[in-house]
Amino acid sequence: MELSPLTAISPVDGRYRSKCAVLAGYFSEYATIRYRVKVEIEYFIALSSVGLAQLPALSSEQEEALRNIYAPEVFTPAEAQKVKDIEAVTNHDVKAVEYYLKERFDALGLGDRKEFIHFGLTSQDINNTAFPMMLADAINDVVVPEFKQLVGKLSALSAEYAQIPMLAKTHGQPASPTTLGKEVMVFAYRLERQLESLASTAMTGKFGGATGNFNAHRAAFPTGAPSVKRSLRRNSAFSARNTPPRYRTTTSSQPCSMLSRGLTPLSWTSTATSGAIYR
Repeated sequence: MELSPLTAISPVDGRYRSKCAVLAGYFSEYATIRYRVKVEIEYFIALSSVGLAQLPALSSEQEEALRNIYAPEVFTPAEAQKVKDIEAVTNHDVKAVEYYLKERFDALGLGDRKEFIHFGLTSQDINNTAFPMMLADAINDVVVPEFKQLVGKLSALSAEYAQIPMLAKTHGQPASPTTLGKEVMVFAYRLERQLESLASTAMTGKFGGATGNFNAHRAAFPTGAPSVKRSLRRNSAFSARNTPPRYRTTTSSQPCSMLSRGLTPLSWTSTATSGAIYR
């Protein structure tokens, strides 16, 4: 059965697909794979800058070539399908990304360094960093601009209707009068406050290995593990919204409460929007 508005399981991919299509670049299976590739590459770049004897520093040209791998115009759904084909053999989604990258490293002449891909990490280091990055990018690139446009429209309507009187109510009864413009501004102000809250919500990633203690790093490079942490902090790709890139103390994964805190202001924003539309 082919996917269509009639056969889609979720209304997001059915009835509302035309409105939500832009989010496919952030929340689809393809996007998940691309962000996993991005995290693996940025981790490798950070690891290469530590100064480990076994892993020479990358040139700026090599870093650019590696980052080009996950560029949307390069890492197309066809490339994601290659990862899925590998996954059909490995039966492991993150391991399939690792094997895919080893092939790309060979093609770039970096095959002698490919065993450092995913070095010392566990799958949740990749997932727990990719998912917050996906959410943060979607909020910054799509959600916030849309809501700012809505706030601008409401503010304009508030000014236009500033002199139109209307009956106000309190406790369900008629009360002292108000203006239509002021009541519209109530929702514009609510949205502005929620957007401020949304912008200040920290989106952190997670690195540290299977138990969150950097055990493999400490065992292999006893004096290098602290440098790995510092290098990860300096990597701008892991600093979404200028927040600390790593949830400092974790087990194998970081608490999902971080994502909940990020989504809560978004739900409040949607509530305010619904009020503005349907009131």
